[in-house]
Amino acid sequence: MHKSQITTTLFMILVAVAVIFLIYSVLTTPDQRTLPERMGDAIHALPQGVDKASEEFQDRTPGQKLGDAVKDTGQKIKDNTGQQ
Repeated sequence: MHKSQITTTLFMILVAVAVIFLIYSVLTTPDQRTLPERMGDAIHALPQGVDKASEEFQDRTPGQKLGDAVKDTGQKIKDNTGQQ
């Protein structure tokens, strides 16, 4: 390998590690909403059900919220296709 290829490879690895670290940091950031913000979010979630509204008062990371959204979408798809 030439020196320039090694440098490029190392640079790409460092960029990939930095991107992975940033994504991890964002997805594990603690919930820092104030009580009025949580109450507003709960009010907006009421049309989706009381359970959804009560979830707004819990301390959840963006990663947990994303996981819940994926799970809910899967359940909606399952319900709409009539599968058990």
